[in-house]
Amino acid sequence: MDLAAKVLPILQETRGMLLPFHGNAGKLEYKSGAAHDVVTRLDREIESFLSTELKKVDPSIEFAGEEFGGTRSAQRFWLCDPIDGTAHFVRGTPFCTVMLALIENGQVTFSAIYDFLNDDVYHATRGKGAFKNDEPIHVSDRPMNDAYLAWETHLDKDENLERFIRLRKKTILFKTISAGYEFVLVASGKVEGRVMFDPHGKDWDFAPGSLLVSEAGGVVANIGARSYDYQNLNFIAANKAMFEELTEGPDAIFPIVE
Repeated sequence: MDLAAKVLPILQETRGMLLPFHGNAGKLEYKSGAAHDVVTRLDREIESFLSTELKKVDPSIEFAGEEFGGTRSAQRFWLCDPIDGTAHFVRGTPFCTVMLALIENGQVTFSAIYDFLNDDVYHATRGKGAFKNDEPIHVSDRPMNDAYLAWETHLDKDENLERFIRLRKKTILFKTISAGYEFVLVASGKVEGRVMFDPHGKDWDFAPGSLLVSEAGGVVANIGARSYDYQNLNFIAANKAMFEELTEGPDAIFPIVE
């Protein structure tokens, strides 16, 4: 089955559901006291829509989403973030996407990140490259001293703050607080990498972008390793030059210990 041909049109149907409410989302609920940790009825409606429509594509694939949960015990399941960057959606700013990943036997095998504001679908199938709509995309080759690096961590912990300061001395640090949007920038060669060490996000925030970056020619590996497990949320997704500078040599901030 050509998943892209079946799934991408379903993702694009969410545009008509979302655009009228961009910057006008109505009643808000907060999952915690943080301003970014917000949910709207659109989050739930998009997740329910995708769950229903994807079941029609292949009833054997289970579904797990940010809002309603689901099973992760199946050999094959969809992992969904219905609106990544809900706080941006609420404010009418552009850093929000719809994200989807297919997990098969513990690996991300297909992913899509939908920039519904611009109607651009970024997608990847394992072993077949990464695309913006129908056009191939590729990471950049800029080194750290000419780079932008996206990041995510808890800065209230001393170890994380120390690493953050070391990073800031070596490169330009970049942040939108939206993982999906930043992964798209890395895979498209506009930002050189994203590093997650003790991050705030969950598997639905990261799994889609991990495959997009790796299929765009980037390096994706867990902190301290050369391999990647999507269930381990501490990882680097970057172009080759950035990854090597972050992980190799006596001044490596995230040395490989395997």
